[in-house]
Amino acid sequence: MLVGPIINSGAIIFGGIIGATFARYIPKRLVDGLPATFALASMSIGIGMIVKVSNVPVMVMALILGTALGELIFLEAGVKKGANFIQRKCQRFLPLPRGLSQQEFSLQFTSMIVLFGASGLGVIGSMTEGLNGNYQLLLVKSMMDFVTAIIFAISLGPSIVLIAVVQFTVQAILFTLAQTIMPYMDAETYANFTAIGGIIMVAVGLRISNIMHFAVVNFLPALFLVVPFTYLWRYFMG
Repeated sequence: MLVGPIINSGAIIFGGIIGATFARYIPKRLVDGLPATFALASMSIGIGMIVKVSNVPVMVMALILGTALGELIFLEAGVKKGANFIQRKCQRFLPLPRGLSQQEFSLQFTSMIVLFGASGLGVIGSMTEGLNGNYQLLLVKSMMDFVTAIIFAISLGPSIVLIAVVQFTVQAILFTLAQTIMPYMDAETYANFTAIGGIIMVAVGLRISNIMHFAVVNFLPALFLVVPFTYLWRYFMG
């Protein structure tokens, strides 16, 4: 049973509703200051994940080729179209947040999809539950996402709850594929996988803070390439 993904998605939904409902009572200076704080937190977490890398060449190779693959298949562009499609279909019930253009909303919404749905903790947590039924990692992530959803719903409005649908879909797929993927996650592979996730978290932080606009969704194929690359490196390079 998908216990972890259900709890995690519910946390985002309830956090988003609470944040959107009470947004008017929260001072603007708090709304303006918190995104930078979350960007810093995202980068700090990412750096902590990167230093756990087991093999730097594998990490770099997976990142470069994975990003190239994401660019070639227009992965981020597809996510943007999907975000716009969802927003347009739900515009009657979930209008654009005040002060945000369609383009600004798409950029922020895409970043939130990565932040919530593509975190290393969420990926590993979904795979772990699929393998042995232990959903503690997703429970921890749920507590973090609940607070995060409240904060970002202040600026993005109730649209943040739509991310729960995307995240649940991603986690459900990983839950199903766990039997195939998880046996290959030895210590070295997991360390490299975590490092790739850390790079993505740093990129998300830089994007949220408007320092540099990385097409972070295009980085995601690297998470899957790092597994076979680790084994290939070990086989040919010892």
